[in-house]
Amino acid sequence: MVIELNQENKQIVWDFWQHLEAASVDQLLRIANESLVSNITWHGPDPINELHGVKSFVSEFWLPLQKSFRDLRRQTHIFFGGQSNGRIDGKNDGNMWVTGTGCLNGIFVEDYLSIPANNNEVSIRWGEFCRLEDGRITEIFFLLDLVDLIQQAGFNVLPPSRGAAGVYPPPSANDGILLQAQSEKESQYSLDHIRRFIFDGLNRFDQSDLKSMGMADFFHPEVQWYGPGGIGACLSFRQFETLHQKPWLHAFPDRSVQNLDALFAEGSYSAAPGWAGVKATHAGEYLDHAATRNPVEINGLDWWKRDGEVVIENWVFVDMIHLFRQLGVDLFERLAQQPGSFQAEIR
Repeated sequence: MVIELNQENKQIVWDFWQHLEAASVDQLLRIANESLVSNITWHGPDPINELHGVKSFVSEFWLPLQKSFRDLRRQTHIFFGGQSNGRIDGKNDGNMWVTGTGCLNGIFVEDYLSIPANNNEVSIRWGEFCRLEDGRITEIFFLLDLVDLIQQAGFNVLPPSRGAAGVYPPPSANDGILLQAQSEKESQYSLDHIRRFIFDGLNRFDQSDLKSMGMADFFHPEVQWYGPGGIGACLSFRQFETLHQKPWLHAFPDRSVQNLDALFAEGSYSAAPGWAGVKATHAGEYLDHAATRNPVEINGLDWWKRDGEVVIENWVFVDMIHLFRQLGVDLFERLAQQPGSFQAEIR
């Protein structure tokens, strides 16, 4: 029953994305109403943050995006679904989800969220999680990599990434779009594996020794970890530890993964959204910003590809705008102060 429902849900989301992309302005509201419940809750990137209702989804999210990026096209790298088991205690909440990630490609013709347009082709990383009930999408978690987009527009609001910038590819095996049903046994194994990784591994950090988490037991030595703008990609386990994890845990040593909004798996893939999915204290310098001792709640999205007993690829979003706002830094204000931005030119 769960497999059949998952297949139905995947088709609903897949069709919705295709219709949304192809729709004219006067068709958008009708198409959204066909797939979304009227009181849809949409969680998005700072500064949009949260929208309620179909009209807000169309007018405050999709239309501005479509207007700013001419010939907007959705490129999907990963697509699958499943039943959530995102609680620390392991209880299944029964919610059904579908997720995807990839790039939105278009020509940047009009400023977006105060990011200056450059009239060039851009590739915007996106990630989305849709919760479904009775054939309708009831809740969406969605992120755009806005720091990476700012970099493509020719500006920097964070120090150069320690990892490789601009790296966000499809799965190396090109097997990430799971339109067909997958083995229930394989899916369950992937879910059990990622639960151990998150709740028995990451949350075991002793605030001193990276080895306390046992990450080497979960990640392949050549794991490909594709991080967001401002952090960059780490193309081996050694790079992951030295370029991302060590600086991250220096800054947020008490970070703890909470009950996630969802955690599910299909085939060899697993994924989770987490709004305030990680809580921490900013106790050390991070990306040239001194410790503030501020409590932070981190919004993020993750997709993992398992091969046997280890993760071989991991696609990661962190809402860096939202994170730095909690550290007392408005990254859009940093952008406005830079030569070449509209705000800077009129001062």
